[in-house]
Amino acid sequence: MSLKCGIVGLPNVGKSTLFNCLSNAKAQSANFPFCTIEPNVGVISVPDDRLTKLVEMCNPRSTVPATVEIVDIAGLVKGASKGEGLGNKFLANIRETDAILHVLRCFDDDNITHVDTTVDPVRDMEVINYELQLKDLETVEARLAKTEKAAKAGGDKSAKMQLEVLNAYKEALLQGKAARSVVIEGKEEEKFARELFLLTNKPVLYVCNVDDASAVNGNHYVEAVREAIAGEGADLMIVAAKTESEIAELDTWEERKEFLEEIGLSESGVSRLIRAAYSLLDLQTYFTAGADEVRAWTFMRGTKAPQAAGIIHTDFEKGFIRAEVIKYEDYVSLGSEAAVKEAGKMGVEGKEYVVQDGDIMHFRFNV
Repeated sequence: MSLKCGIVGLPNVGKSTLFNCLSNAKAQSANFPFCTIEPNVGVISVPDDRLTKLVEMCNPRSTVPATVEIVDIAGLVKGASKGEGLGNKFLANIRETDAILHVLRCFDDDNITHVDTTVDPVRDMEVINYELQLKDLETVEARLAKTEKAAKAGGDKSAKMQLEVLNAYKEALLQGKAARSVVIEGKEEEKFARELFLLTNKPVLYVCNVDDASAVNGNHYVEAVREAIAGEGADLMIVAAKTESEIAELDTWEERKEFLEEIGLSESGVSRLIRAAYSLLDLQTYFTAGADEVRAWTFMRGTKAPQAAGIIHTDFEKGFIRAEVIKYEDYVSLGSEAAVKEAGKMGVEGKEYVVQDGDIMHFRFNV
């Protein structure tokens, strides 16, 4: 399972600078709109101290971390839902992502032009959200027209349910709310809602791009954004993209650590952002650990053992017998799998076991 996040925002808010910090791929960065025309894609390892510790203990021949795919998409402008600027291309690219990292400019700099001349992250946020809502409204109304015909014809038994979901979305969108603000109950309803692929139904993390001095506590722009998104069901984090780009240029970990300490941070914003992107869709990690390989496997919170086994290989799920489970804390404190077994700390779990974040798993199966 992989997570694909799209970095979006108005032109010149720091999207490509942030992407360059996240990825080894170097997106062009310039002081004019539409610098990024083709989406830049980077596959980035999820920082995880547990994986590092397991590698130290097992000394494996190979190590495979969990990853996040980050897509840097062209800046959006007013009218994008109608094809203005690179709107159609932007909307096509964002539709393919699982989650959205919405970058907002929360700093003043006379040397970097703003597409609307003044710095106002709440206004900028509303521009993009409005365009996404308009596109979703277009999608919902088109589907409503088809569904109403099916309901009148009487051939579609689920048409009533679909009409209720569509009307709930339409009402929210007309009020200027995101589709994710609508609470959908029932398995069939949830399945239908997912199939609509609404842009404003995607999980969102608002990334406030600040100046160096605001990297720790933020500023009045950040507080304005925080207030504006209250109740939206979205998260917010603070990153100083320019500072992060300077950190990325340093050669050693010690130099980076010293730089961070000087500005009052214990960890880089890039590391925090990658983990936030990973958890945005409620994803967690289990491990397999041994002399051959230590590997992090991504799964959705609430996944049961057979389905978690299927992430490794479909045969593991088909022929699932049991899962041998070691808690990460037990593995580290006791020092080895053999010591865990000797201490009676290895769990033997069946098909109903819900895998927990950090579990070290070994699956028994027969096909």
